[in-house]
Amino acid sequence: MSSISHTVAAPDAHAAPRVKARNAALDRARTFLTLIVLLHHAVIPYTYFGHTDPTSWIGFDMIVLATDSFFMAMFFFLSGLFAWSGIARKGPLNYLRDRFIRLGIPFVICALTIIPIAYYAISLRQDQDLSFAEFWWKTVTVGPWPSGPIWFLWVLLGFDIVACLLYRLKPDLLDAINRLSLHGHDRPAQFFAVMFAVTAAFYIPGRIHFGAASWFEFGPFSVQHGRVLLYASYFFFGAGIGARSLDRGLLAVDGQLAKNGLGWLILAVIPYCLMWVLIYIKREILGNPPHLPDWYEGLYGFCFALFSMAIMFLILAYFLRFRQSGWSPLDPMQADAYGMFLVHYPIVLWLQYWLFDDDLPAIAKAMIAFVPTVLLSWAATAALRKIPGATRVL
Repeated sequence: MSSISHTVAAPDAHAAPRVKARNAALDRARTFLTLIVLLHHAVIPYTYFGHTDPTSWIGFDMIVLATDSFFMAMFFFLSGLFAWSGIARKGPLNYLRDRFIRLGIPFVICALTIIPIAYYAISLRQDQDLSFAEFWWKTVTVGPWPSGPIWFLWVLLGFDIVACLLYRLKPDLLDAINRLSLHGHDRPAQFFAVMFAVTAAFYIPGRIHFGAASWFEFGPFSVQHGRVLLYASYFFFGAGIGARSLDRGLLAVDGQLAKNGLGWLILAVIPYCLMWVLIYIKREILGNPPHLPDWYEGLYGFCFALFSMAIMFLILAYFLRFRQSGWSPLDPMQADAYGMFLVHYPIVLWLQYWLFDDDLPAIAKAMIAFVPTVLLSWAATAALRKIPGATRVL
């Protein structure tokens, strides 16, 4: 997740933008997404169809279906908003140096510490006599070496590297997206239609070819095959919007995007309901086969891509309209949101480990996992940020 700062256009169309005050609406949207990540991981063991805990609740399936369908794509979009302007302002080499500090260092540290600590809780379920030293050594030498949520860091760094190369080749490469964003101030539906067409075109063929569950894995480096191009398209659309005049285009506080929240809500609910219809067809009519027919994957991919876009527009509309000024409960957490994303995973997995044998309803277990995860990851990040130099990373 990138640091979010607001920019304005320089007099020269291709000059580097000047740094302006932080955009409260986008900061709050990013912090809100961080809490969604923590909630997602807190409830997964208690879903009805995919539970790993003795107790479950179908309501958590509804949450996980929604969150999994948009939140990582939206993180790439928000990160992309400040990529192109950051490269223009700092220069590609300086920008990449900062991104290696911001993304590369946390990835290495987390891959060697946070992630093994988290997955050790899962391994203890299978072997109570396994020591952490044995587990850690096997993880980093033999594998598997899961990445958990930190896969986002290396993929985002990869997109940043590609963005720097493209900027060196053609600084005005994303001008068409920026112009579309400026038109989107008054006609956000036009921007939505173009972005949806592009993201769906990049996502649906990959889903048909790879399926929904196929992952690239090499040591701690992993990412879903079928979603890489979806994430890339979100990142570069964000980069195009933020290349210049971020405050006067699609995401302007006085733009039309923020004034039609009901429309975006309806547009999100329809494909979400259709995804549930398709899930019913898969389980009850197709018999939940390991390999689904192409027509099914294509139709599901279409609904997935449409929901992902619509729910992102709905969230952006909400924060642009109601959370641009004044105070929000999300504000105190904003500076620690990135660190919370990094450190929360072992906290939530170990809480779920300790709750496993308790005879509690699924909702109670999920809330016990979620609330302490928020508080403990927040406190841990605040403590880590007091270390000299840590704020450059966190």
